[in-house]
Amino acid sequence: MTKTALVVEGGAMRGIFASGVLDAFMEQDYQPFDLAIGVSAGASNLVGYLAHQPKRSFEVITRLATSAEFFNLRRFIHGGDLVDVRWLIDASNQQYPVDTQTLFDHTEFLAAATNVNTGHADYYRINSDNLADVLEATQALPIVYRHTPCFAGDCYTDGGVADSIPVREAYRRGARDITVILSHPADYTMGKTKNGWLLRRLLSRHPKLADSLMHRAENYNASLEFIHHPPKDATVHVIAPPSHFAVKRLTMKKPILDEGYRMGVVAGRNWLSQIVATE
Repeated sequence: MTKTALVVEGGAMRGIFASGVLDAFMEQDYQPFDLAIGVSAGASNLVGYLAHQPKRSFEVITRLATSAEFFNLRRFIHGGDLVDVRWLIDASNQQYPVDTQTLFDHTEFLAAATNVNTGHADYYRINSDNLADVLEATQALPIVYRHTPCFAGDCYTDGGVADSIPVREAYRRGARDITVILSHPADYTMGKTKNGWLLRRLLSRHPKLADSLMHRAENYNASLEFIHHPPKDATVHVIAPPSHFAVKRLTMKKPILDEGYRMGVVAGRNWLSQIVATE
């Protein structure tokens, strides 16, 4: 039997699209995946999906991630975090408790986090013991989240630095039928990183991490190339926002987020209707 995988890109508030897609999947009890890999907000979205808790991710993004406790420019100016990732995780678990029995029932759940010393992605299998630590690591945006999550002997930052779309990792782990939910329209490609001198200065204590950021576009676009031209023994399905998707990385306006969510729900329903039509 072909191993199936679901890969969900991050993108901070852009993750509202994937939350809509995954809610559409839950409407139809569509969960055929052996493996799920998320990055940053993509990993958070997968928690709600794999635990089969519709609207959890929507509520986390639109209610908690838009609050001053999470995003606070004044706090950042005075030396604190622009985004308080650990607060978001803890508040999410308090207000929307996770059904961990369902979450870890039968799908292998991984998240990518970027090792600050090597600059490479490490892929952690999430379980009930490391859930909060791995979610913090994969979402720890560099520079704007001043804390560096450390566990299992290493320290980490946002998984999107080293591997924004871990489709190649899914393939390496044996998946040959892979569904990818993107946070940008399908024709998007990432431009080269600018102000490299500033990045290297800000990250002078972690030169390998700076190198990874400098090569992020190259790595990102290589993942897109794999998606669009997969190996002959693999099939990659893509669900991406439409070209008029208006949500940006730090969009905080609820009407824009609501519309981005609706786009995700429509895309998910359309995807499922195509599957039914081909069966």
